[in-house]
Parts: sequence; structure tokens; C-alpha cells
Amino acid sequence: MGKKMSMMMVEQDWLGLARKAIAGEPITREEALRVIRADDDEVLAIMDAAFRVRKHFYGKKVKLNLIINAKSGLCPEDCGYCSQSRVADTPVTKYPLLEKNVLVDGARKAMEMQVGTYCIVASGRGPTNRELNQVIEAVEEIKSTMPMKICACLGILSEEQAKRLKKAGVDRYNHNLNTSADHYSHITSTHTYEDRIETVETAKYAGMSPCSGVIIGMGESDEQLVDVAFALRDIDADSIPVNFLNAIPGTPLEKLSNLDPRRCLKALALFRFVCPTKEIRASGGREVNLRSLQVLALYAANSVFVGDYLTTEGQEASADHAMIEDIGFEIERCAL
Repeated sequence: MGKKMSMMMVEQDWLGLARKAIAGEPITREEALRVIRADDDEVLAIMDAAFRVRKHFYGKKVKLNLIINAKSGLCPEDCGYCSQSRVADTPVTKYPLLEKNVLVDGARKAMEMQVGTYCIVASGRGPTNRELNQVIEAVEEIKSTMPMKICACLGILSEEQAKRLKKAGVDRYNHNLNTSADHYSHITSTHTYEDRIETVETAKYAGMSPCSGVIIGMGESDEQLVDVAFALRDIDADSIPVNFLNAIPGTPLEKLSNLDPRRCLKALALFRFVCPTKEIRASGGREVNLRSLQVLALYAANSVFVGDYLTTEGQEASADHAMIEDIGFEIERCAL
């Protein structure tokens, strides 16, 4: 009897978090920590509660995003997770920014995959004027011919560069915080956490929707994971990609492998509770870390990437379409 009552109280706790999130009442740090530290036996109850929040704000629709690796390698930064950084000993293909016609063709292919947001991502600290011009020319053509949202991820921006991207038609700008402020120096030394915050604010000031997320599994503590969730809430990121470290051989973090599918699901639920009205995206590394439980991610997340990532392979778009259909959800069409 005591055990049954305890289980009922736990379930009511998770549903209580859902009710708070739906009512617009912020959850506390202690409540957030309880989510990520919950026993694995509670995962389904947590996902049920997260789904109530997700369904309230987004129904059963799933937003599809696709990345084009517009410039590969050739990066002067030393981010420990990245196979394109200057400290990585990886066999990635290196090439300068793709020509306009290649970027536009990528958008056409994205349309065929029922993608709503096309993400132009380039390695490097930030774009040169020539690179910015190439991206702007491609964006202008895409926006004039296709009903598609454009997200750019080009590194650190000046105010003038941000204004030019907005004027060209870029809807959203991505610059991930990646981890908490007090863990950031363990991940990279060539730029700071404050540089990341400033770039997000620059994009917002220019009128682009801020997209900023996290990479889970880089040696952060539970408290640090909660810290970055609250930081993303504080900067009011509209779209939050939740990445799961894919520890690539030849990178400084290649030996880190501390994730399992249950922790990944609890992390997605954590971000849904902390940022209930925002687009939560199950992002890079979901195939590797969630494995057979990928479909459960959609009970908390309302967005996924389809196709390949920057230097790692993703799941076939047809498999993602089938996964969405199998769970009884539907792809959200782009509405500009």
C-alpha cells in the first residue's frame, strides 16, 4: 500500500509540473533537477507529463528542419566536440563556402523532404564579407521562389551583418550556448560563453528569431545542465536544439560516452518543462544516443532534423516521416 501511494505521488508530481508549465508558472531549479535525476522507472510518467505540455502548445505537429553544411572544416576554433575544429584529427572533407546555386538546390531538395526550415550552416568564427554576400544572394533567391523558412548559422556576427541577413530574408539565426557558463572553458578556449550570448542578442536585435541550444553529454553535471536550460529561457530562445554528444574519434571529447536513451528523454522533458512554449528540437546525435527510443522523443520535442548533420550521418528522411506517422503525429507545413 505504501509503495502504491508513493508511485501515485510521483505521478502527481510530474503532472503538477505539466500544469505549472501550461499555466505559465515557471518551474524551480529544484523541480528541474528532480526531472533529470529521476529514476529510470519514472521515464514514461515524465514523458506523459511533458507530452501534455507539448500537446497544449503544439498539438501533434512536428516541424522538420534540414542542415546544409555550407562550409566544411577550415575552422580556427578549438571546440572539443567538433570534428571541424583546428584541434580535431578527423578525416572531414574541407571546402570553402558553397556557391549560390548549390545552396539554392539544397533548399529545393529540402522542400521535397517536406522540410519547413532550411538551415545554412558554415564553419568558422564568423563570416567574411564575401561569404556573407554569397549567403545573402542564395537566401534572396530561395525566399523569392520557395515557401520556406531560412535559418543561418555562420558564427559570431556584427550588428551590420545581422541586419543584412534579416533584410535578405533570414528568418532565424542559430548560435548555440552548448553548455553552462561555468563549464564552457572545458569545451573551448578560443571564444567565450559571453561571446555566444552577445551573438544571440545581436541576432534578436536585428529582428531574427533566436535559435540557441545545447549539447548534452560533454561532462556537465546535472546542475550545469539545469543552468543552461534556465539560461536559454532567460535569453528567450524561440527554438532550442537539444543535441546529444556524438563522440567523434579524433576530437578532444572522443572518449566521452556517458549518455543512455533514458537520460536523453529526461533531458528533453526538462527543456519542455523549463521552456514550455518554445520549439524543442531533438537534434544531432539522437540516432546514436536515443537509438530504439527515438520515437519517444516526440512526446517532448516538437521538432527534428531530417537527413544528415554537418559531418555525421543522420536517419533517412523517409524513416523520420514513417516514425512521425507511426506515432500518430503529422508534419507541420511551412507557413510564412
